[in-house]
Amino acid sequence: MGNSNSSRFPAQDRFEGGAQYIGGRFVPGTSGRKQDVVDPATGDVVYAYELAGAPDVDAAVAAAKDAFPAWAAATPAERSDALHRFAAVLADRAEEFAQAESLQCGKPIKLSREFDVPGTVDNTAFFAGAARHLQGQSAGEYSGDHTSYVRREAIGVVGSIAPWNYPLQMAAWKVLPAIAAGNTIVLKPAEITPLTSLLFAEAATAAGIPDGVVNIVSGAGRDAGEHLVGHPDVVMTSFTGSTAVGKRVAEIATATVKRTHLELGGKAPFVVFDDADLEAAVHGAVAASLINSGQDCTAATRAYVQRPLYDAFVAGVADLMATVRVGDPFDPATDMGPLISHVHRDRVAGFVERARSYARIVTGGEAPKNQGAFYLPTLVADAPQHSEVVQSEIFGPVLAVLPFDSDDEGIRLANDTPYGLAASAWSRDVYRAGRATREIKAGCVWVNDHIPIISEMPHGGYKASGYGKDMSAYSFEEYTQVKHVMYDNTAVAAKDWHRTIFGDR
Repeated sequence: MGNSNSSRFPAQDRFEGGAQYIGGRFVPGTSGRKQDVVDPATGDVVYAYELAGAPDVDAAVAAAKDAFPAWAAATPAERSDALHRFAAVLADRAEEFAQAESLQCGKPIKLSREFDVPGTVDNTAFFAGAARHLQGQSAGEYSGDHTSYVRREAIGVVGSIAPWNYPLQMAAWKVLPAIAAGNTIVLKPAEITPLTSLLFAEAATAAGIPDGVVNIVSGAGRDAGEHLVGHPDVVMTSFTGSTAVGKRVAEIATATVKRTHLELGGKAPFVVFDDADLEAAVHGAVAASLINSGQDCTAATRAYVQRPLYDAFVAGVADLMATVRVGDPFDPATDMGPLISHVHRDRVAGFVERARSYARIVTGGEAPKNQGAFYLPTLVADAPQHSEVVQSEIFGPVLAVLPFDSDDEGIRLANDTPYGLAASAWSRDVYRAGRATREIKAGCVWVNDHIPIISEMPHGGYKASGYGKDMSAYSFEEYTQVKHVMYDNTAVAAKDWHRTIFGDR
């Protein structure tokens, strides 16, 4: 399971100028603290750099602030053309991005090549088109004496924070709607996975997007991240990560009345009704629970199966999980790579070990004996609804499966966690599935599938999973200011409404 190909992407040479990208160039951090980027498949350090400190964040925000007036004043067509060029540069460099993403995250190279990178290229192409459709309400005479219209305006410098599980795609989700709307941005990637965010910013420059429009600060959350969110020149922040950290981001942002967009944790239910296609549900559950080693906030984590199908579903999932090939991320045959780190692997294992006292470990439940942060696909059956393996976000290749009897019970259990990011319902009955889509409280409900996303549709949650939308034209609601403009059409000095102030004069 070792990875003998970690030298394919020469990170130390590629980013020898530093892991900060400010004003269109790579520069070193100034915090005085070192950070290692570790290949989780081998434990090898593949890149070491100096973290960003507060002065680096200040420099990046200043670069973004300087670039904002000209970028905001560019026509939608000009921004659109730049983003089309950006998509072309990303497509040309696709293999480099895939290699870097698999190296720093441990995700299978086929996932990087077939999901992360093409998804990012498509997202960029989508926002290239969407940049020309920032429209407001049609002009009209709503009062009779005035003409009103609505402008959508860029808000300024955005300071965003992305997680480690999908570094490239999350960089795109933060950067693209912000700059398509005419804003400039400072993005802080997770300090353990900065490589593809740096490549992304460099590609923006190569595409002709002006210096300072896209900046990257690679630093720790408690210093660089908190300083960025609290910076007085940052007018909005978008954060993706845990609910606990999201609360801290919101708290800091409140001090400067900063706009926030939070995409937080998830514990997605996978509801299988007794008329479902069992084979499709089994395949869907295994794929949706194990994608990216289960390190996905929309991954299927709680399967609720109506009792007539329950035993067959458990047996089918266990059998299919046992065929998943866990190993070297750079082997094209590998289905699932390691978790992001040994520390995280041990955290995931802890959930499973504690579950042994109250549930049945059907398959998996152990780490292979090797140097990487691997953990086997795991199925946990018969856990109580209130248990931590059902209620808490594990963020690993662990699926809990529970039975239910009535449709009412299945939907109630699906809604019975603090989270509401994603869910799926499995049924051949259109009315049954329709009820599930209406009553399950989640930002996305799939029917007879689980995981696919598309650039044209929004992504975001209910409840403790946060608020606001990534992707789609709906994301512009986060990155634009709506302004009402009203013109008097009468040319009369004394307006009728003035009598409320001047009486009968």
